[in-house]
Amino acid sequence: MGLFDFLGGGNSKECSQKDCHPKMFCYQCEMSMPEGCGAHGQEIGTCGKTATKSRLQDLMTFGLRGLSAYREHARELIDMNPNADDLKTLIEIDDVMSETLYFTLTNVNFNFNEHIAQLMKVGEAGVKVMDLLSGGHTNVLGVPTPVTVTQNKAEGKGILISGHNLDMLHKLLERIEERGLSDKINVYTHSEMLPAHAYPELRKFKNLKGNIGGAWFDQTDVFTRWNGTCVVNTNCIVPPEKSKKVANYIDRLYTYKIVGIEGAKKIENDNFDPLIDQTLELPDVTGFDSDATLTTGHHYKTILTLAPQILDAIKSGKIKRFWVIAGCDAPGHGRDYFRELAEKVPADHVIITSSCGKFRFNDIDFGTVPGTEIPRYLDLGQCNDSNGAVHIALALADALGVEDVNELPISIALMWMEQKAVIILLALLYLGIKDIYIGAKAPQFVNEEIFGFLNETFNLNVISDIEKDFGKELAE
Repeated sequence: MGLFDFLGGGNSKECSQKDCHPKMFCYQCEMSMPEGCGAHGQEIGTCGKTATKSRLQDLMTFGLRGLSAYREHARELIDMNPNADDLKTLIEIDDVMSETLYFTLTNVNFNFNEHIAQLMKVGEAGVKVMDLLSGGHTNVLGVPTPVTVTQNKAEGKGILISGHNLDMLHKLLERIEERGLSDKINVYTHSEMLPAHAYPELRKFKNLKGNIGGAWFDQTDVFTRWNGTCVVNTNCIVPPEKSKKVANYIDRLYTYKIVGIEGAKKIENDNFDPLIDQTLELPDVTGFDSDATLTTGHHYKTILTLAPQILDAIKSGKIKRFWVIAGCDAPGHGRDYFRELAEKVPADHVIITSSCGKFRFNDIDFGTVPGTEIPRYLDLGQCNDSNGAVHIALALADALGVEDVNELPISIALMWMEQKAVIILLALLYLGIKDIYIGAKAPQFVNEEIFGFLNETFNLNVISDIEKDFGKELAE
Protein backbone atom coordinates (compact mmCIF):
# COMPACT_ATOMS: atom_id res chain seq x y z
CA MET A 1 0.00 0.00 0.00
CA GLY A 2 1.43 3.40 -0.95
CA LEU A 3 1.34 6.49 1.22
CA PHE A 4 -1.42 8.04 -0.87
CA ASP A 5 -3.57 4.91 -0.44
CA PHE A 6 -2.81 5.05 3.31
CA LEU A 7 -4.22 8.58 3.36
CA GLY A 8 -7.44 7.44 1.73
CA GLY A 9 -6.49 8.47 -1.78
CA GLY A 10 -6.74 6.58 -5.00
CA ASN A 11 -8.28 7.13 -8.40
CA SER A 12 -10.43 10.14 -7.69
CA LYS A 13 -12.24 9.67 -11.02
CA GLU A 14 -13.83 6.54 -9.57
CA CYS A 15 -15.02 8.07 -6.31
CA SER A 16 -18.09 10.15 -5.66
CA GLN A 17 -17.59 13.86 -5.02
CA LYS A 18 -18.75 13.41 -1.42
CA ASP A 19 -16.00 10.98 -0.41
CA CYS A 20 -13.40 11.90 -3.04
CA HIS A 21 -9.83 12.65 -1.96
CA PRO A 22 -8.47 14.49 -5.02
CA LYS A 23 -4.84 14.04 -5.96
CA MET A 24 -4.63 17.79 -6.31
CA PHE A 25 -6.82 20.80 -5.73
CA CYS A 26 -6.22 24.37 -6.83
CA TYR A 27 -8.60 27.24 -7.51
CA GLN A 28 -6.28 30.20 -7.18
CA CYS A 29 -6.70 31.68 -10.68
CA GLU A 30 -9.43 32.53 -13.22
CA MET A 31 -8.36 29.64 -15.44
CA SER A 32 -9.31 27.12 -12.76
CA MET A 33 -11.67 24.36 -13.85
CA PRO A 34 -15.24 24.39 -12.44
CA GLU A 35 -15.06 23.85 -8.63
CA GLY A 36 -11.26 23.90 -8.86
CA CYS A 37 -8.61 22.00 -10.76
CA GLY A 38 -8.59 18.45 -9.45
CA ALA A 39 -12.10 18.56 -8.02
CA HIS A 40 -13.28 16.07 -10.63
CA GLY A 41 -10.23 13.86 -10.82
CA GLN A 42 -7.91 15.99 -12.96
CA GLU A 43 -4.24 15.34 -12.20
CA ILE A 44 -2.98 18.44 -14.03
CA GLY A 45 -4.31 21.97 -13.64
CA THR A 46 -5.27 24.24 -16.49
CA CYS A 47 -1.95 26.05 -16.12
CA GLY A 48 -0.04 22.76 -16.42
CA LYS A 49 0.75 22.40 -12.72
CA THR A 50 0.90 18.75 -11.69
CA ALA A 51 -0.56 17.31 -8.51
CA THR A 52 2.92 16.91 -7.04
CA LYS A 53 3.95 20.51 -7.72
CA SER A 54 0.62 21.72 -6.37
CA ARG A 55 1.23 19.84 -3.13
CA LEU A 56 4.83 21.06 -2.93
CA GLN A 57 3.51 24.59 -3.14
CA ASP A 58 1.00 23.79 -0.39
CA LEU A 59 3.93 22.54 1.67
CA MET A 60 5.71 25.86 1.08
CA THR A 61 2.76 27.91 2.28
CA PHE A 62 2.27 25.71 5.36
CA GLY A 63 5.95 26.13 6.19
CA LEU A 64 5.62 29.89 5.78
CA ARG A 65 2.73 29.96 8.24
CA GLY A 66 4.86 28.34 10.91
CA LEU A 67 7.77 30.60 9.97
CA SER A 68 5.57 33.69 10.32
CA ALA A 69 4.56 32.74 13.87
CA TYR A 70 8.17 32.44 15.03
CA ARG A 71 9.13 35.57 13.10
CA GLU A 72 6.37 37.54 14.86
CA HIS A 73 7.58 36.48 18.32
CA ALA A 74 11.22 37.13 17.41
CA ARG A 75 10.40 40.65 16.17
CA GLU A 76 8.76 41.54 19.48
CA LEU A 77 11.94 40.59 21.34
CA ILE A 78 14.23 42.33 18.84
CA ASP A 79 12.25 45.55 19.34
CA MET A 80 13.08 45.32 23.05
CA ASN A 81 16.80 44.81 22.42
CA PRO A 82 17.56 45.88 18.83
CA ASN A 83 20.88 45.21 17.14
CA ALA A 84 22.05 45.34 13.54
CA ASP A 85 22.78 41.61 13.16
CA ASP A 86 19.35 40.52 14.33
CA LEU A 87 17.61 43.06 12.12
CA LYS A 88 19.67 41.88 9.13
CA THR A 89 18.62 38.27 9.82
CA LEU A 90 15.00 39.37 10.13
CA ILE A 91 15.17 40.98 6.68
CA GLU A 92 16.68 37.77 5.25
CA ILE A 93 13.76 35.78 6.68
CA ASP A 94 11.24 38.28 5.31
CA ASP A 95 12.86 38.05 1.88
CA VAL A 96 12.45 34.27 1.85
CA MET A 97 8.81 34.61 2.86
CA SER A 98 8.00 37.06 0.06
CA GLU A 99 10.05 35.16 -2.54
CA THR A 100 8.34 31.88 -1.65
CA LEU A 101 4.86 33.37 -1.87
CA TYR A 102 5.81 34.78 -5.28
CA PHE A 103 7.01 31.27 -6.25
CA THR A 104 3.51 29.88 -5.69
CA LEU A 105 1.73 32.33 -8.02
CA THR A 106 0.11 30.96 -11.15
CA ASN A 107 2.52 30.32 -14.04
CA VAL A 108 5.75 31.00 -12.14
CA ASN A 109 7.59 27.70 -11.75
CA PHE A 110 7.00 24.13 -12.92
CA ASN A 111 10.46 22.68 -12.13
CA PHE A 112 10.47 19.89 -9.49
CA ASN A 113 14.09 20.40 -8.41
CA GLU A 114 13.56 24.14 -8.03
CA HIS A 115 10.52 23.44 -5.86
CA ILE A 116 12.73 21.36 -3.57
CA ALA A 117 15.38 24.07 -3.56
CA GLN A 118 12.78 26.65 -2.56
CA LEU A 119 11.56 24.41 0.26
CA MET A 120 15.15 24.18 1.49
CA LYS A 121 15.29 27.99 1.49
CA VAL A 122 12.21 27.98 3.70
CA GLY A 123 13.92 25.41 5.94
CA GLU A 124 17.04 27.58 6.16
CA ALA A 125 14.87 30.53 7.16
CA GLY A 126 13.34 28.27 9.81
CA VAL A 127 16.79 27.58 11.26
CA LYS A 128 17.50 31.31 11.36
CA VAL A 129 14.18 32.30 12.92
CA MET A 130 14.36 29.68 15.69
CA ASP A 131 17.92 30.75 16.54
CA LEU A 132 16.74 34.36 16.48
CA LEU A 133 13.79 33.64 18.78
CA SER A 134 15.81 31.47 21.15
CA GLY A 135 18.50 34.14 21.38
CA GLY A 136 15.88 36.83 21.92
CA HIS A 137 14.36 34.93 24.81
CA THR A 138 17.71 34.38 26.55
CA ASN A 139 18.85 37.97 25.92
CA VAL A 140 15.72 39.42 27.50
CA LEU A 141 14.78 36.77 30.08
CA GLY A 142 18.12 35.06 30.82
CA VAL A 143 19.26 31.50 30.15
CA PRO A 144 16.85 28.92 31.60
CA THR A 145 18.06 26.49 34.23
CA PRO A 146 16.39 23.28 35.43
CA VAL A 147 13.50 23.78 37.82
CA THR A 148 10.82 21.63 39.44
CA VAL A 149 7.33 23.03 38.96
CA THR A 150 4.14 22.16 40.80
CA GLN A 151 1.55 20.50 38.57
CA ASN A 152 -2.21 21.01 39.02
CA LYS A 153 -1.83 22.74 42.38
CA ALA A 154 -3.32 26.24 42.79
CA GLU A 155 -4.79 28.60 45.35
CA GLY A 156 -6.01 32.17 45.75
CA LYS A 157 -6.97 34.52 42.95
CA GLY A 158 -5.53 33.10 39.76
CA ILE A 159 -4.71 33.87 36.13
CA LEU A 160 -4.05 30.88 33.86
CA ILE A 161 -2.02 31.58 30.71
CA SER A 162 -1.77 29.31 27.66
CA GLY A 163 0.23 29.81 24.47
CA HIS A 164 3.88 30.64 23.75
CA ASN A 165 4.35 34.38 24.34
CA LEU A 166 6.81 34.74 27.23
CA ASP A 167 7.15 38.48 26.68
CA MET A 168 3.43 38.95 27.33
CA LEU A 169 3.75 36.97 30.58
CA HIS A 170 6.66 39.16 31.67
CA LYS A 171 4.67 42.34 31.04
CA LEU A 172 1.68 40.99 32.96
CA LEU A 173 3.80 40.01 35.97
CA GLU A 174 5.40 43.46 35.95
CA ARG A 175 1.99 45.17 35.88
CA ILE A 176 0.69 43.08 38.77
CA GLU A 177 3.80 44.05 40.73
CA GLU A 178 3.41 47.74 39.81
CA ARG A 179 -0.09 47.67 41.26
CA GLY A 180 1.14 46.09 44.47
CA LEU A 181 -0.91 42.93 43.91
CA SER A 182 1.80 40.26 43.79
CA ASP A 183 0.59 38.81 47.07
CA LYS A 184 -3.05 38.78 45.92
CA ILE A 185 -2.93 37.37 42.39
CA ASN A 186 -1.11 34.18 41.42
CA VAL A 187 -0.19 33.40 37.81
CA TYR A 188 -0.09 29.85 36.42
CA THR A 189 1.02 28.39 33.11
CA HIS A 190 -0.67 25.95 30.75
CA SER A 191 0.74 23.87 27.90
CA GLU A 192 3.67 25.52 26.04
CA MET A 193 3.97 28.18 28.74
CA LEU A 194 5.44 25.59 31.15
CA PRO A 195 9.08 26.48 30.25
CA ALA A 196 8.48 30.05 31.48
CA HIS A 197 9.27 28.89 35.01
CA ALA A 198 12.90 28.24 34.05
CA TYR A 199 13.77 31.76 32.86
CA PRO A 200 15.53 33.84 35.56
CA GLU A 201 13.70 37.08 34.73
CA LEU A 202 10.34 35.32 35.06
CA ARG A 203 11.22 33.08 37.98
CA LYS A 204 12.05 36.11 40.13
CA PHE A 205 8.33 36.91 40.33
CA LYS A 206 7.15 34.94 43.36
CA ASN A 207 3.53 34.94 42.20
CA LEU A 208 4.44 32.87 39.11
CA LYS A 209 3.43 29.68 40.84
CA GLY A 210 3.06 26.48 38.84
CA ASN A 211 1.61 24.66 35.84
CA ILE A 212 -1.97 23.55 35.28
CA GLY A 213 -3.07 20.95 32.75
CA GLY A 214 -1.20 19.51 29.79
CA ALA A 215 -1.22 20.04 26.04
CA TRP A 216 -3.31 22.77 24.41
CA PHE A 217 -6.36 20.64 23.63
CA ASP A 218 -7.27 19.96 27.27
CA GLN A 219 -8.04 23.67 27.73
CA THR A 220 -11.82 23.25 27.50
CA ASP A 221 -11.79 20.92 30.51
CA VAL A 222 -9.12 22.82 32.44
CA PHE A 223 -10.54 26.31 31.80
CA THR A 224 -14.03 25.07 32.76
CA ARG A 225 -12.73 23.91 36.16
CA TRP A 226 -10.62 27.05 36.67
CA ASN A 227 -12.33 29.67 38.88
CA GLY A 228 -10.15 32.56 37.76
CA THR A 229 -9.38 34.24 34.46
CA CYS A 230 -7.72 32.57 31.47
CA VAL A 231 -5.51 34.01 28.72
CA VAL A 232 -4.52 32.50 25.38
CA ASN A 233 -1.68 34.54 23.91
CA THR A 234 -0.76 32.61 20.72
CA ASN A 235 -2.15 29.85 18.50
CA CYS A 236 -3.89 26.74 19.86
CA ILE A 237 -7.15 28.23 21.07
CA VAL A 238 -10.40 26.23 20.93
CA PRO A 239 -13.40 28.19 19.53
CA PRO A 240 -17.04 27.80 20.61
CA GLU A 241 -17.78 26.26 17.21
CA LYS A 242 -15.54 23.34 18.21
CA SER A 243 -16.68 22.80 21.79
CA LYS A 244 -19.77 23.78 23.76
CA LYS A 245 -17.56 23.82 26.88
CA VAL A 246 -16.15 27.19 25.81
CA ALA A 247 -19.42 28.74 27.05
CA ASN A 248 -18.40 27.75 30.58
CA TYR A 249 -15.53 30.24 30.65
CA ILE A 250 -15.92 32.63 27.71
CA ASP A 251 -16.79 35.47 30.11
CA ARG A 252 -13.44 34.89 31.87
CA LEU A 253 -11.34 34.36 28.74
CA TYR A 254 -8.88 36.93 27.35
CA THR A 255 -6.94 36.79 24.09
CA TYR A 256 -3.79 38.61 23.06
CA LYS A 257 -2.74 40.25 19.79
CA ILE A 258 -3.54 38.05 16.78
CA VAL A 259 -5.48 35.42 18.79
CA GLY A 260 -9.24 35.77 19.03
CA ILE A 261 -12.60 34.02 19.22
CA GLU A 262 -16.15 35.34 19.39
CA GLY A 263 -17.10 36.39 22.92
CA ALA A 264 -13.63 36.60 24.45
CA LYS A 265 -12.14 39.86 25.71
CA LYS A 266 -9.13 41.26 23.86
CA ILE A 267 -6.08 42.63 25.71
CA GLU A 268 -5.47 45.87 23.83
CA ASN A 269 -2.13 47.74 23.74
CA ASP A 270 -0.72 45.66 26.61
CA ASN A 271 -3.33 47.03 28.99
CA PHE A 272 -3.65 44.21 31.52
CA ASP A 273 -5.75 46.14 34.04
CA PRO A 274 -9.17 44.77 32.94
CA LEU A 275 -7.75 41.24 33.24
CA ILE A 276 -6.30 41.99 36.67
CA ASP A 277 -9.48 43.71 37.87
CA GLN A 278 -11.74 40.82 36.85
CA THR A 279 -9.37 38.33 38.48
CA LEU A 280 -9.74 40.18 41.79
CA GLU A 281 -13.53 40.05 41.49
CA LEU A 282 -13.67 36.28 40.90
CA PRO A 283 -13.61 33.64 43.66
CA ASP A 284 -10.42 31.90 44.71
CA VAL A 285 -9.30 28.96 42.61
CA THR A 286 -10.33 25.60 44.04
CA GLY A 287 -10.15 21.98 42.98
CA PHE A 288 -6.46 21.90 42.08
CA ASP A 289 -4.74 20.12 44.96
CA SER A 290 -2.28 17.70 43.33
CA ASP A 291 1.16 17.02 44.78
CA ALA A 292 2.58 16.17 41.35
CA THR A 293 5.54 18.03 39.90
CA LEU A 294 7.15 18.50 36.49
CA THR A 295 10.72 19.33 35.48
CA THR A 296 11.69 21.83 32.78
CA GLY A 297 14.48 24.25 31.94
CA HIS A 298 17.07 22.20 30.05
CA HIS A 299 17.75 24.88 27.46
CA TYR A 300 20.53 23.89 25.07
CA LYS A 301 22.77 26.69 26.41
CA THR A 302 22.49 25.09 29.84
CA ILE A 303 22.96 21.55 28.49
CA LEU A 304 26.15 22.58 26.69
CA THR A 305 27.67 23.49 30.06
CA LEU A 306 27.39 19.76 30.88
CA ALA A 307 29.32 18.83 27.73
CA PRO A 308 32.41 17.46 29.55
CA GLN A 309 30.31 15.12 31.72
CA ILE A 310 28.21 14.02 28.74
CA LEU A 311 31.28 13.33 26.61
CA ASP A 312 32.87 11.32 29.41
CA ALA A 313 29.65 9.32 29.79
CA ILE A 314 29.54 8.62 26.05
CA LYS A 315 33.18 7.58 25.87
CA SER A 316 32.86 5.33 28.93
CA GLY A 317 29.71 3.70 27.55
CA LYS A 318 27.44 5.06 30.27
CA ILE A 319 25.37 6.87 27.63
CA LYS A 320 24.72 4.76 24.56
CA ARG A 321 22.06 6.72 22.69
CA PHE A 322 20.06 9.95 22.61
CA TRP A 323 16.38 10.10 21.71
CA VAL A 324 14.58 13.17 20.44
CA ILE A 325 10.91 12.48 21.23
CA ALA A 326 9.09 15.75 20.75
CA GLY A 327 6.59 17.76 18.76
CA CYS A 328 3.06 19.15 18.73
CA ASP A 329 0.44 17.06 20.48
CA ALA A 330 -3.18 16.56 19.43
CA PRO A 331 -6.10 14.47 20.71
CA GLY A 332 -6.12 10.79 19.91
CA HIS A 333 -4.73 7.46 21.06
CA GLY A 334 -2.35 7.25 18.11
CA ARG A 335 0.04 9.47 20.01
CA ASP A 336 0.25 6.98 22.86
CA TYR A 337 3.04 5.58 20.66
CA PHE A 338 5.33 8.35 21.92
CA ARG A 339 4.71 7.60 25.58
CA GLU A 340 5.20 3.87 25.00
CA LEU A 341 8.43 4.64 23.15
CA ALA A 342 9.67 6.85 25.99
CA GLU A 343 8.86 4.11 28.50
CA LYS A 344 10.85 1.58 26.46
CA VAL A 345 13.99 3.71 26.23
CA PRO A 346 16.79 1.94 28.19
CA ALA A 347 18.29 3.44 31.34
CA ASP A 348 21.57 4.28 29.61
CA HIS A 349 19.80 6.32 26.93
CA VAL A 350 18.84 10.03 27.25
CA ILE A 351 15.51 11.55 26.12
CA ILE A 352 15.50 15.08 24.69
CA THR A 353 12.11 16.76 24.23
CA SER A 354 10.33 20.05 23.51
CA SER A 355 6.90 21.40 22.58
CA CYS A 356 3.58 20.29 24.10
CA GLY A 357 4.08 16.68 22.97
CA LYS A 358 6.13 16.14 26.12
CA PHE A 359 2.91 16.11 28.14
CA ARG A 360 2.41 12.60 26.78
CA PHE A 361 5.22 11.40 29.06
CA ASN A 362 6.65 14.20 31.22
CA ASP A 363 4.90 12.83 34.29
CA ILE A 364 7.36 9.90 34.29
CA ASP A 365 10.38 10.07 36.59
CA PHE A 366 13.20 9.06 34.27
CA GLY A 367 15.89 9.63 36.90
CA THR A 368 19.55 9.93 35.95
CA VAL A 369 21.91 7.94 33.74
CA PRO A 370 23.33 5.12 35.93
CA GLY A 371 26.76 6.00 37.30
CA THR A 372 26.29 9.72 36.54
CA GLU A 373 24.30 12.74 37.66
CA ILE A 374 23.12 13.45 34.11
CA PRO A 375 19.29 13.59 33.83
CA ARG A 376 17.77 11.04 31.43
CA TYR A 377 15.00 13.52 30.59
CA LEU A 378 15.92 16.92 29.12
CA ASP A 379 13.12 19.41 28.36
CA LEU A 380 14.51 21.98 25.93
CA GLY A 381 11.40 24.16 26.22
CA GLN A 382 8.80 25.32 23.71
CA CYS A 383 8.42 24.16 20.10
CA ASN A 384 10.63 27.04 18.95
CA ASP A 385 13.37 25.65 21.21
CA SER A 386 13.59 22.57 19.00
CA ASN A 387 16.70 24.17 17.52
CA GLY A 388 18.41 23.23 20.76
CA ALA A 389 18.50 19.56 19.82
CA VAL A 390 20.45 20.47 16.69
CA HIS A 391 22.90 22.64 18.63
CA ILE A 392 23.50 19.79 21.07
CA ALA A 393 24.00 17.28 18.24
CA LEU A 394 26.41 19.56 16.38
CA ALA A 395 28.41 20.18 19.56
CA LEU A 396 28.63 16.44 20.24
CA ALA A 397 29.70 15.73 16.66
CA ASP A 398 32.42 18.35 16.87
CA ALA A 399 33.69 17.12 20.24
CA LEU A 400 33.71 13.48 19.10
CA GLY A 401 35.30 14.25 15.76
CA VAL A 402 32.25 13.01 13.81
CA GLU A 403 31.91 14.77 10.45
CA ASP A 404 28.32 13.74 9.73
CA VAL A 405 25.84 14.40 12.54
CA ASN A 406 23.73 11.52 11.20
CA GLU A 407 26.44 9.12 12.37
CA LEU A 408 25.78 10.02 16.00
CA PRO A 409 23.73 7.59 18.13
CA ILE A 410 20.57 9.70 17.91
CA SER A 411 17.02 8.52 17.14
CA ILE A 412 14.27 10.99 16.27
CA ALA A 413 10.50 10.52 16.66
CA LEU A 414 8.41 13.63 16.09
CA MET A 415 4.69 14.14 16.47
CA TRP A 416 3.17 16.86 14.32
CA MET A 417 -0.13 18.71 14.39
CA GLU A 418 0.07 22.06 12.60
CA GLN A 419 2.21 24.46 10.62
CA LYS A 420 4.85 25.18 13.28
CA ALA A 421 5.79 21.51 13.11
CA VAL A 422 6.08 21.83 9.32
CA ILE A 423 8.69 24.59 9.54
CA ILE A 424 10.59 22.61 12.18
CA LEU A 425 10.69 19.57 9.87
CA LEU A 426 11.80 21.70 6.91
CA ALA A 427 14.54 23.21 9.08
CA LEU A 428 15.79 19.73 10.03
CA LEU A 429 15.75 18.60 6.39
CA TYR A 430 17.66 21.73 5.33
CA LEU A 431 20.33 20.81 7.88
CA GLY A 432 20.53 17.35 6.34
CA ILE A 433 19.14 15.51 9.36
CA LYS A 434 18.05 12.02 8.32
CA ASP A 435 16.22 8.98 9.72
CA ILE A 436 13.34 10.99 11.21
CA TYR A 437 10.07 9.24 12.06
CA ILE A 438 6.95 11.41 12.15
CA GLY A 439 3.38 10.71 13.26
CA ALA A 440 0.86 9.94 14.41
CA LYS A 441 -0.10 9.86 10.72
CA ALA A 442 1.32 11.16 7.48
CA PRO A 443 0.45 14.68 6.25
CA GLN A 444 -2.42 14.61 3.75
CA PHE A 445 -0.71 17.28 1.65
CA VAL A 446 2.09 14.85 0.77
CA ASN A 447 1.55 12.36 -2.07
CA GLU A 448 3.50 9.25 -3.04
CA GLU A 449 5.96 11.09 -5.27
CA ILE A 450 6.85 13.66 -2.60
CA PHE A 451 7.05 11.06 0.14
CA GLY A 452 9.15 8.83 -2.08
CA PHE A 453 11.61 11.67 -2.61
CA LEU A 454 11.77 12.49 1.10
CA ASN A 455 12.17 8.83 2.02
CA GLU A 456 14.91 8.22 -0.53
CA THR A 457 16.79 11.47 0.18
CA PHE A 458 16.35 11.79 3.96
CA ASN A 459 15.00 8.38 5.01
CA LEU A 460 11.93 10.15 6.39
CA ASN A 461 9.35 7.64 7.64
CA VAL A 462 5.91 7.53 9.25
CA ILE A 463 5.67 5.74 12.59
CA SER A 464 4.09 2.30 12.59
CA ASP A 465 5.14 -0.23 15.24
CA ILE A 466 7.75 0.63 17.87
CA GLU A 467 9.68 -2.60 17.48
CA LYS A 468 9.63 -2.29 13.71
CA ASP A 469 10.66 1.34 13.79
CA PHE A 470 13.22 1.33 16.62
CA GLY A 471 13.71 -2.25 17.80
CA LYS A 472 17.40 -2.29 16.92
CA GLU A 473 18.12 1.00 18.69
CA LEU A 474 16.13 0.04 21.80
CA ALA A 475 18.15 -3.17 22.08
CA GLU A 476 21.48 -1.35 22.32
